[in-house]
This record gives sequence, C-alpha cells and structure tokens, in this order.
Amino acid sequence: MFRIVAMRGFLTSSIGVTCAAMLVLPLTPLTPPTASAAAAVTAAVAAAHPGGTRSLPLVPLSRERRLAAAPEQGLYRAGGERFSLLGVVWDDPGTELHGRVQVRTRSAATRTWSGWQDVGTQAAGHGPDPGSAERTSRRVRGATAPLWVGTSDGVDVRVRATSAAAPGRRTSAGPHESLPSGLRLELVDPGDGTPPPGAPADVPPAGAATGAARAALAANADLTGFGALEIPELDRRATEQELARLRGPVSATPYIGPRPRIVTRRGWGADESLREAGFGYTKKVKAVFLHHTGSGNQYDCSQAPSVIRSIYRYHVASMGWRDIGYDFLVDKCGTIYEGRAGGVAKAVLGAHTLGFNGDSTGIAVIGTFETAKPPGAVVTAIARLTAWKLGFYGGDPRGRTYLTSAGGNLYPEGKNVRLNVISGHRDGFATECPGTSLYASLGTARSRAARYQGR
Repeated sequence: MFRIVAMRGFLTSSIGVTCAAMLVLPLTPLTPPTASAAAAVTAAVAAAHPGGTRSLPLVPLSRERRLAAAPEQGLYRAGGERFSLLGVVWDDPGTELHGRVQVRTRSAATRTWSGWQDVGTQAAGHGPDPGSAERTSRRVRGATAPLWVGTSDGVDVRVRATSAAAPGRRTSAGPHESLPSGLRLELVDPGDGTPPPGAPADVPPAGAATGAARAALAANADLTGFGALEIPELDRRATEQELARLRGPVSATPYIGPRPRIVTRRGWGADESLREAGFGYTKKVKAVFLHHTGSGNQYDCSQAPSVIRSIYRYHVASMGWRDIGYDFLVDKCGTIYEGRAGGVAKAVLGAHTLGFNGDSTGIAVIGTFETAKPPGAVVTAIARLTAWKLGFYGGDPRGRTYLTSAGGNLYPEGKNVRLNVISGHRDGFATECPGTSLYASLGTARSRAARYQGR
C-alpha cells in the first residue's frame, strides 16, 4: 500500500504492487535566515520572470493544409507569447496517439522559422501506475514527449493519424485511426527560476514560507544544509560513514559508491508551488530504470536547469502529475539533478515507468538517444549515481531482482517479473525509451557501478 502524505485531493490507495509501505519524513528543525538576507534574496527572486504554460486547442486543418486523407489537426500561431518547450496533450491518458506529430517554430531572436521536426509520440509508458491515487486524480492526461525548441515566439503544428493497425479495420474516420479527443498544444516558458548569483545556500527563496516549499527545502537536510543549491560529492570513507549514520551500524564493509554531486531542486529553480504538497515513498529501491526525456539534444548544458523546469511544468501543469516524474535527471555533460521531491537518499515514489514505479528509481538523461550516442560523461554519471543510490538498499548493479507489475503493455497486474537491477524503460514497458543507443550503454554502466561499489 502506498500512501501520499499531506497531498491535496489525494487519498491513500493501493496500486497493486506488493510489499510497499509509506515512510513519513520527519522534518529537521529549520533555522530561519536573517531578515535582511531573506529580504534581499526574496526581492531578487520576485523580480525574476516566473515562467508559465499556454494551452491552445488544436483544430481540424483546412483541405489546403492537409497532407493526406487521414484525419489531421493543427494550429498556426505567430507573434504570440515566448516559450522554449512544447508538447501535445489529450483527454484520456489510457488512449495512445497513433499518428505523427510535427512542428516548426519561429526563433524569438532571429525571427526565422525552423524546419519541421517530429515530436515523440511514444510517451504512454511514463506516468503514475494504474490504480494509484496520482493516476486516478481525473487530472492526468495523455501526452507526447516534450520537445525543447529554444526561445521561440511562433509555432506551426500538425497532427496526422496513421492507417489502422489491423487489416480491414475501419473507424468513423475511414481506413485510418481516429485522433484522441481534446488535443491541445502546450507551450511552456521555463522562466528564470534559478537562485540569483551570490544567494546564500541557507536562505530560502521567495514563497518558501509555505509548508510544501519548506518541506522540499528540508528534504535533504540529512545530507546537506537547509535550502542548499547542491549536495556535494563525498569520498568513499565519508560516504560509508554517512550510510552508517543514516542506516545504522553495518557489520561488514558496505557496497556503496562514493556519493556524487547532485544539484538540488532549489539549484535548478523548482517552483514548489506548482506540485502537490507532501511526498510519496515506497519501501525500498530494488531496481533503477533508465530513461531519456525524448526532448531532443539541441540544448547547451548551461540551459539544462531551464529544460528541467520546462519538463517539470509539462509533467505537472500539462499532464496532470503531482510532480516531475523522474527521481533524477542527468544532462549531456554528466551533471546530476534531483527530480521528484522527497529527498535524494530516500525511496521516493516516482511516475517514470508505468507499472513498475514501486520499489524503483527512475533516472532520465536529458535528450533523445535513439541514434545519438550518449557522451561518456553521461554513462559515468549513471554509474556513479546508481552505485550510490543502490548502495543504500543493498542492490548489486550487476544483479537481477523481482518486481511486481501494477499493469502495463508487457506484464499484467500482479505478475512477478525478474529484471536487471539496472534496467531500461523498455524492459518494463514496450516503448522506444531510453533510445537504442542509450540502452546499449547499460552493460557498461552496470559494470562501472559495481566497481564504484567495490565489488
């Protein structure tokens, strides 16, 4: 049984995963910052652009704009609000979009239009588990993958249905699949959410007086100071001492990798007022699922916090999840970021692998890696993060474990499935994620993680 604590509109619910329990996070007493320091930082953050989401309904395309006889919907908009990430959502999260989504965008800097780009439609395998409170909240929607396009002020999108999958099958649209109902284009502006230069690590940002924000800032207080921008790396000896402090004395030398540097939610500028209050936990972490965000590789590493803020908004405001779905994210330079709130050393319940969110952690590499080869820094970061995270729960990166499915397109609800401790998303759900090239690197990540653990 999973339980969400202090979450608006959510009740305790079972999601069909066995042997899971809710752990309540005690908050470390907080030392308030000085009034002058808090006022200075609050003023600086308040002056920053907060970002937002624009949701626009798609409409049937005119005969002149249609490319085929299949049903098509779209939208053309120039000179509108600025945005940097986009995606398409629809009403029913259980309905898949069988078709092609293409967009072109106009650069806000040069006012030139890009070429047409495909938006990934295989996003159904991400999200909260069937039957969970998060899934049945009546706010969750179906969606494409998000696409990072950089600062833009114009968009042209078209969504075209494909031919029916079964021979001779017909729908109201003829020999083609129909499009999901309620198609909308989501335009996301990430805003300027990172703390201003020189902001003291122990000074809460604007709005941190709310319980949800203060709880998020304190969730990692067992590892670092309240409201820290990052959790620094540790050497092996210091990591083992920390493990003993948090988990109690161990009888033998523990298998745990040195703690890597992790940028916190405050460090990448999470607006804690967007998500649902409270944290959800599972009993332990038995497996790690690797993902890619499918958002494209056209970003600089300095833009990674903006990309994460955009994905966070897309997951919460557009797709209706309670928080960003991944427990961790890694950019193409190998920087590791905290994902879903609740504490990086804890077993936070994510929404990353439909059917297998229980007793697992989800790590997403920012980008698309179907054909693009992941940089060496990415594989190293995955190995270091998994060696440390699994070490808290006795996991062997080269081993296999059992997880109980909560339902999906590969395994029915209740089936006990044997999986690699470090698996790809496609191992638990039939999807292209994490991309063929990134998936091929899992063997290297497993062996490196084992070495980091001292195995």
